[in-house]
Parts: sequence; C-alpha cells; structure tokens
Amino acid sequence: MDPQVTTPPIHAKTAPAKPAKRPSRRARIVGGLLAVLALGGTGWLAWHLTHPATPVAAGPGAAGGRRGAPATTVGVATAENTRIPILLEALGTVTPQATVKVRPQVSGVMEKVLFKEGQMVRAGELMATIDPRQFELALMQASGQRQRDEAQLASARVTLERFKTLLGQDSIARQEVDTQAALVKQLEGTVVIDKANEGTARLNLGYARVVAPISGRVGLRTVDVGNVVSSSDANGIAVITQVSPIDVVFAVPQDQAGELQQAAVAGTAMKVTALDRTRASALDTGMFASLDNQVDTTTGTVKAKARFANSQLALFPSQFVNVRLELRTIENAVTVPVAALRHGNAGDYVYVVNAAERTVSLRPVQRGQATADKIQIASGLKAGEQVITEGADRLKDGAPVVLPGDSPKGMNGGGKRQRPAASAATDGAAASAPAAGASSPQRHRRASQAEGA
Repeated sequence: MDPQVTTPPIHAKTAPAKPAKRPSRRARIVGGLLAVLALGGTGWLAWHLTHPATPVAAGPGAAGGRRGAPATTVGVATAENTRIPILLEALGTVTPQATVKVRPQVSGVMEKVLFKEGQMVRAGELMATIDPRQFELALMQASGQRQRDEAQLASARVTLERFKTLLGQDSIARQEVDTQAALVKQLEGTVVIDKANEGTARLNLGYARVVAPISGRVGLRTVDVGNVVSSSDANGIAVITQVSPIDVVFAVPQDQAGELQQAAVAGTAMKVTALDRTRASALDTGMFASLDNQVDTTTGTVKAKARFANSQLALFPSQFVNVRLELRTIENAVTVPVAALRHGNAGDYVYVVNAAERTVSLRPVQRGQATADKIQIASGLKAGEQVITEGADRLKDGAPVVLPGDSPKGMNGGGKRQRPAASAATDGAAASAPAAGASSPQRHRRASQAEGA
C-alpha cells in the first residue's frame, strides 16, 4: 500500500502579498509638469503648422518705420497749383424780360390772322387785321368836317380884315370888328377839334392792323377769322413772350449779398451758368445782372437776376433751373484730391510721401476752398509733394508704403527676394536625383550576389 502522500498547504510556502506602493508627491508633480509641457508642445506645433510665417515686403528705407511692419500699398497724388473758382449754387426760375397780351384797340370783325402758334415774331410785324371799312368812313367824315370848318375860318378872317379897314376910315363901329374877331377865334377852335377828330379816326384805322409790340414767341391763339373782337376781350388775340435775351431769378443767402453788391458796384463781371435739373449739362451761360434792394425776412435770402442771351432757345419761360454763380477766382492755389485730406482730433492733416525712403509723414494742414473733386490747402503743403489718397486708414506716421509701380511681391522681411516655388521644386527634384543614382550600385551588388548563390 502506497504511503499516503501528504500535500503541504499552499499557504505554507507562498510569501504573503505585499501592498502596492502609492506614487510619491514629487513623482506626481513631475508627471503633471511633463504632461503640461507635452500639451503645450502639441499646441505650439499645431499653431505653427496652421499659421506659416508670412514674408514681409520691405522696400528701400523700411528701417525708417516700425521694424518688421508690413508695407501698405497706397494710392498717391501730386499737389499742384490750379485755378479754383468760388461758386455759389442756387435754384432759379427763368423769367422773360417782357410778356405782352396782344389785345385789339378797336372793335370789329377779324378779317385776317397772319401768325402761327409758336412763331417767332419781330416788333412791328403785322399779326392780324380787322375789317377797316367803318374806320375809313369815320376818317372821311372827320376830314370833311375839318375842311368845312377851315373854309368858314378863312371867310371869317377875310371879313375881319375888311372890318379893320373900315374901322380905320371910321366907317364902321368898333363893336362889329370885335364881334368878327371873336368869330374867327371860335372857328379856329372848331378847326382844332376837327383835326383831333380826324386824328382819332386815322388812329382807329391804324388799329385795324394788329402788330406785334415786342419781339418774341407767340403763344396759342384764341381767335379765328370772322370773330368779333374788341378791346375789352380778356384773352386778347395772342400772348407774346420775349425769350431772347431772357433772365433767371434766383435767391442768394443774405450773408453773401454784401459781396455780390460790392462786385456789382465795382463793375466786376460774374459769370452765371444755368444747368438742367440733373446738373449734368449746361443750358446756357450768362452774366450777373442785378440784386434786389431788400432781404426776404421769411427765408433770409435776397433775390438776384442773371441775364442770358438764350441764342439756342434752351431756356424756357417759367422753367426751374440750377444756377451756378462764379463769385471770384483763386489763382495758383495748392490743391489736392478731396480723398487726400484727413480729419483728426487735432485738425486736418495729410500723409506726405517720402519717395526715397518709401515712408509717409503725417503733416497738419489748413484747408481752404473746395470744389467737386479738389480742395485747396491754404498752408502746410507745397506744390509738387505727393500725398496719400488711398489706403490712409492703415497708416501711421513713419509707416512704410508701397507706391504704384513698385513690386512688393516676393520680398521677404530682410529685403531679399525669395525664390519662387517652382524654382524650389525644380531644385528639390535635382537634389533628389543624385540620391537615386547612388542607390543604383547597391542594386547591382545585390543582383550579383543572387546569381552566385
């Protein structure tokens, strides 16, 4: 019988398990620092890969501005001496110098109408005729009456001469002589009246011919042949408006009325231009004529008048036009484009270009008169200097700039040109070619070893 084999207990020879050691405080701090450093390095690498360095374009004199600051591409203009007109803008109304409503001076039947609507007529030109027969008869009657009374006057004068002769011979009473003298004077008065009546009849006969009192354009007619017309007709025969020359009445501010008055008294010729509603084209050019004698208290303006020849008939009566009055002219004024003038807390200023250094300088200036696209620099700038007109919002005093005509592309921060990407790729391909050629002998050795085996 086999002896009983006794198996010792497992725990008899197995060493008791030791408790796990907890990391020390120092080890935890070091591990945390390493983790933070690793995280920071990962973030810096990601930012560096997503934000590659941008080459800085630096022209000559980039050291004059901020070191490493990118140059700004700008637009420039040159200050120049020009002639600046001082203009006054206003809204005016075209007003004819004369407007006449042609009315007949006598009553009668319209016999002829010799004008057309819209026709240009001259002063004294025949426009219409009225039946003259009644006026001819009235003239004959007045003429006959005058001749009869003149004959009676002649007879009375002969009798008076006889009475005077008899009175000298003391053959007639003085009373009869005086009576005859009074009769002569009476007949002389009658003849004068007859002559006036004859003149009236002759004038009425002349009124049967309706003529134009002024030169101008005829409006729409209101009568036709066969109508009975009279001097009491409100509409008359036609309306004539003088259109050449013609006036434009406009209002000027009361602050400028004194300057206009002084120029008018001195005899200074001030040019006035009439523009259309959109101010796109000039209708005519005239001269300042006169100024009103009082200020309109409701608007604070003074009425002025300009006269235009209107040879092309571009101005129409009662038309609204834009008026541009040239008060005076400033000669040899230093001007720059309006976009070149900047406004700051200290006043107006411009950026002047230093062409040699390719930088700008901030220069305070005083502005003067302005036009549509130019502005006068009264002081602080000379003719011939270049100023910035575009890109000034990104500039500071001494900032580098790139002028039109410069080629800022391909310039790095140190002023050296970078090689184009295509050239770098070509150089990389050329550099890799020797490496490929160097590996070819190794392939030949491996091929010979394989054949020997």
